[in-house]
Amino acid sequence: MRVQTSDGGNLRYYLFLIRCCQWCLGALDGTHVEAHVPTGDKGRYRNRKGQISVNVLGVVDTNMKFVYVLTGWEGSAADSRVLRDAINRTSGLKVPRGNYYLCENGYPNCEGFLTPYKGIRYHLSEWTSRSPQNSREYFNMKHTQARNVVERTFGLLKIRWGILRRSSWYPIKTANQIIMACCFIHNYIRMEMDVDPLEAGLD
Repeated sequence: MRVQTSDGGNLRYYLFLIRCCQWCLGALDGTHVEAHVPTGDKGRYRNRKGQISVNVLGVVDTNMKFVYVLTGWEGSAADSRVLRDAINRTSGLKVPRGNYYLCENGYPNCEGFLTPYKGIRYHLSEWTSRSPQNSREYFNMKHTQARNVVERTFGLLKIRWGILRRSSWYPIKTANQIIMACCFIHNYIRMEMDVDPLEAGLD
C-alpha cells in the first residue's frame, strides 16, 4: 500500500509506528448488557439508547482474552468515568510503565491509554473506499484495525452467551456475577481450543 503524506517524514514516521506496536498490550472498550433493576433505579441505568443496562468495561489482549473486567456501573455512566474507577481501585487495572492499551476518543489520551486523532476518519467502514492520505490518517487506520480486537471479543462473548444479549430477571448483583462468569469461561475456552468455531460468526 502506498501512503502519501505532506510531512516529509514518511519512512521515519511509519518505522516509529511499527516499533510502538511492540508496547501495545491490547485494547479496551465498554459494552452494555441489558439488566433488570427496581423502578426507582431505572433512570440511572438508562443508557443513551434508552435501554436499561449495566456498562461493562472490558480490557483484552491481542488474543481476544480478557485481562480485566469491571461490571456494575449504571448504563448512564460515561465510559471515561468507568475507566477512572477501574484505575483507582486498589486491585484495579494496572498498566506497566511504557505499555499502553488502545481505546476510542471517549477515553482519556494519557499514559497507558492511546486514543486516535480527533476530527479524522477512524472507523473501519471509513477505509473501504479511500486509502490514508497522510500520517494522521494512516495512524488512525492502524489504530482502529488493532483496536478492533476488543469489538470482536465482545461480539464473540455475546454470540456464545445468549443471556448477555437480552435482559434477564436476575437481581442486578446476580446479573453482574453472571457477566463475570461468562468472561472467565470465555477465557478458558480461548486457552483450551485451538480453533473457536463461533469466531467465524464475527465475519
